Amino acid sequence: MKQTDDFERVPLGFFPTPLEPLPSLSASLGISLNIKRDDYTGFGGGGNKVRKLEYLMADACRQQVKVVITTGGHQSNHARMVAAAARKFGMKPVLVLRGHQPEVYQGNLLLDKLFGAELEFLDPDGYFTQIEGAMDAHAAAAQARGEKALIIPLGGATPLGALGYVRAIEEMDAQLKQRHQPPPEVIVAPTGSGGTLAGLYVGARRYWPDCKIVGISVSAKSEWFQTRIAAMAQDCANLLAWPQSWQPEDIWIEDQYVGSSYGVPSAGGIDAIYRVARRKVCYWIRCIPGRPCTA
Repeated sequence: MKQTDDFERVPLGFFPTPLEPLPSLSASLGISLNIKRDDYTGFGGGGNKVRKLEYLMADACRQQVKVVITTGGHQSNHARMVAAAARKFGMKPVLVLRGHQPEVYQGNLLLDKLFGAELEFLDPDGYFTQIEGAMDAHAAAAQARGEKALIIPLGGATPLGALGYVRAIEEMDAQLKQRHQPPPEVIVAPTGSGGTLAGLYVGARRYWPDCKIVGISVSAKSEWFQTRIAAMAQDCANLLAWPQSWQPEDIWIEDQYVGSSYGVPSAGGIDAIYRVARRKVCYWIRCIPGRPCTA
């Protein structure tokens, strides 16, 4: 059986990221809660896609790729980090995004421009029927110029990219052992393209076989994710030469929290943000000697 270190990887992020306990929120919920701070991965603005890109960009470098093409939503974190990674290794980033061309570039779109990415915008209503052809056209244009191109799927969701979150489980396992704490009973994570969840399923079965993985859909219905993630987890395990299998019914997805549309906050989501923020502030205030918690 292979290990994650047996696969070529380029170091991009700041690892290990903190595994932070949330005692005040834990007390209010009646559970023991930790949060894995992959917002601290650092590279290109940070986020969970950095772990996947360490493997995907190693593959791009091995192939001597000159043009990296990917896709995402209008303010895609994944697209922003692909653009940064491409520039780090002297490659040209091409981003095909769902949404209309803005009059003013802000947020991730501004960073995309700063990284010098070539941007193409697709009408949101036609995106899912046009995206594959649009990326293929950019790859063909690069080939016609004599430049090797690589298409990275939405969210970096590939079996190779999923190794990044097998590695994340290894990292958390070491952190918990250092604290003399048991493995978690449940891991909850959002899912938009399935790659992170696939890696978590593989890693958890390998290191914490009793741990349940719950994916919270940010877009599609559970059935779509279950089929996709089961297949990706299977392929990721195959890369590791590990005889494991997953069926769609093995994948736990909650899809009732999706708001009115992708990227638009729901009232419940806003309430949850306030609850976490205020409980965390309360925790830090209580840690300052001589200052009572008034939150």
